[in-house]
Amino acid sequence: MKIHVLCLSVILIFLASCSKKNDPTPEPTTQYIPDNSFKVVAYMPGYRDPALIPDAKYKMITHLFFAFLNISPTADGSLVPLTATEQSRFNLLKTKAKANNVKFGISVMGAESIFATVAANATSRTKFVTNLVNFVKTNDLAGLDLDWEYPRTTSTTDVNPNTNFTLLMKELGTELHKANKFLSAAITPGVYVSSNRHAIAPEVYQYVDFFNIMQYDGPGYDTTEPLNHAPYLMSVNSLNFWLNTKSMPKEKAIVGVPLYGENAAGQSLGYAAIRASGADVNLNVATVNGVNYGFNGISTIKEKAKLAKDRANGIMFWEFSFDTNDETSLIKAANDQLGRTY
Repeated sequence: MKIHVLCLSVILIFLASCSKKNDPTPEPTTQYIPDNSFKVVAYMPGYRDPALIPDAKYKMITHLFFAFLNISPTADGSLVPLTATEQSRFNLLKTKAKANNVKFGISVMGAESIFATVAANATSRTKFVTNLVNFVKTNDLAGLDLDWEYPRTTSTTDVNPNTNFTLLMKELGTELHKANKFLSAAITPGVYVSSNRHAIAPEVYQYVDFFNIMQYDGPGYDTTEPLNHAPYLMSVNSLNFWLNTKSMPKEKAIVGVPLYGENAAGQSLGYAAIRASGADVNLNVATVNGVNYGFNGISTIKEKAKLAKDRANGIMFWEFSFDTNDETSLIKAANDQLGRTY
């Protein structure tokens, strides 16, 4: 009897040992650690030639977004593939960014109504998230920027956030972070009474690494310089809204500035073209071919860079190719004010 028990025990130990050997080894899990360093962000549209940007210019930024990857009008969560020209430019920008230790990502845009439809449906929302994460992983990108202009509330007086935007950003941020990729979002300056002002819930902050606050396209905001569509006052009040009223963490706030001017009719002109006209780039207004344009000159850019350093955690430029590539460069001016080496 004792022999039988002993034999049985040996057999059970052997089987248990075999079972353990056949168990799959659990994959190691790495907790996502956000990058809270100061950021200098630039967007580069797919309709611009990367040849416009000298290699040395990449040293002046920390993040570069290719703009844009489009959400499909079918509103089923699909994406519109890049064109052959866009793909070529995307590949070149990625190569140059990585060669200069710049974090390269894709910015996603589309019609407001399409974003709203996709976000409102669980199936299309998950498909959209899956497609975006796959794009980022397949192309070995550092992260993704969502440019939904804009999620809205039910009215201009409604302070309840857009729950569908919250659901989308939660799902997207969670999946990107699992893959060790960052998520950013381009958002309203929040300085106007509108149905988009209160659409972003504080809950969203935990899922998004940083917010590119578009503090421009507001002619007449400051009555002392009515033609300047991006006055310093707008940036100050925008940060007051997001940091104070909406309790956004300082490390997630990025001050957005334009590298272009606007005339009274709302037509834009790139900073390089303004400079080429012979304008005084230390001012915020220039006359080009008889038309006045309000813009951010070197002095204002330096003021905003200081504001970004003191009250936020970065500065963002739309868009990369509009800048000059000499001593009058606005991105250079910001770097000089920040004390960054390049």
